[in-house]
This record gives sequence, structure tokens and C-alpha cells, in this order.
Amino acid sequence: MAQAQPLMPHATASWLVENTALTFEQIADFCGLHILEVQAIADDTAATKLTGRDPVRAHELTMEEIEKGQANADYRLKMSKGPEQIRRTKGPRYTPVSKRQDKPDGIAWILRNHPEISDGAIGKLIGTTRTTIGAIRDRTHWNIANIVPKDPVTLGLCSQRELDAIVAKAAKQAGIEAPTDNRLEGDREALITELRQQREQAARDAEIAAAAEAAGDEPAPAAPAFEDPFKK
Repeated sequence: MAQAQPLMPHATASWLVENTALTFEQIADFCGLHILEVQAIADDTAATKLTGRDPVRAHELTMEEIEKGQANADYRLKMSKGPEQIRRTKGPRYTPVSKRQDKPDGIAWILRNHPEISDGAIGKLIGTTRTTIGAIRDRTHWNIANIVPKDPVTLGLCSQRELDAIVAKAAKQAGIEAPTDNRLEGDREALITELRQQREQAARDAEIAAAAEAAGDEPAPAAPAFEDPFKK
């Protein structure tokens, strides 16, 4: 089972990049991010002005764990037990209100590009229902005329790492070869721009959640953890 992830993964990754000698792979694994997201954070932290979040002060990681990781690049960091209120094990993933109108476009993209993915898996990834997925597939959705297939990662509905995990799992179950990740062969600047936009949105959502928590409101539920497709 995949381990729990930090409450604010992008901000935590930014802090680890700036303050430790951990590898990008270790940081990506601990924060539940794609390796390219961590690379983008390292390349462009100053420009995005992403405020780092200290996982040690947040009681999500100990200095002993960081030291173990710095001494051994193959060591997988173990997260300290976090507050129960930020844990989540059941139910659909939380999607910020500002992103919910984009869900149909993301669902349509997955149905078109990865028909092997089950409705249940799409529902967990995007945070939607089987009824909605079925309506989009059958073109009976009330707003079908305005639905345009768009990559859910670009829309900020999920991370590339989460999508890769779902695609790899579905391909394995269907007995087909999972697509090869060739993004490093493409336009790196375009990729970093895309990841930067996703990171900035995640940072804004995290700030809203933190403000609500400070005001005494219940924090927004965290997304469920996904298996790491890059972990051998």
C-alpha cells in the first residue's frame, strides 16, 4: 500500500529541494509527485515564488529520516504519522470548486485516449460518478455540445504521476503494453510551463485550505494516494 503524502506536496518539495541534499527521486517519492515536477520546482523556484513548507516542523518528517536519505540515495523516506483529520481512505477525491467545471473535459480526454481505464478508476482519479462518465461516453450529457477533451493533468484535476499510475495499472489488467513516457524527448520548456501552472494552482489551493484550517474550519480532504509507477 502506498504511504501517506504531505498535506502540501508542492510546497514541501520546494523546501526539501532548497534545504536538503536529497535526490529528486527521493523528494518525488516522498511528496507523491512526478520526478519532472520536482525538476521544474528546482529549475524555477525563484520565478514562481513558491513558499516552502518545512515537513519537520509539520511533524511529517524527521531530521533522522532526512539524514538517512542524504546518506543513501536509494533510501525511501518514511513519513511520520500525521494528524488523523488530514488522512483520507474512502470516497471520491476532493476537487476545488474552481476546477469542477473542467471535469467533463478531463473525463472525455481519458475516454478517448485510454478506453482501457475502468469507470471506477476514472471516478477515483477525477472525483466524479459512474453516471457522469456514462453520460459523456454515450454523448447524453446535458452539456455534451460544449465538452472538449482536455488532458486532466493540464486542467489540474490530477497529477501526471497519478495519471501514469492509472494508465499503467489499466494496461496491465487489460494485458496490453503501457505507453512509454517520452516526455523528456519533447519540448522541455513547454513541459515546465505546464507543471508550473499546475504547481501554482496547487499552491493557491493549499493556501486556501491552510487559511480555512487556521480559522477553525475543517481542512479540505486530501487526495488518495496512488501507487508509484516509477518504483521498481
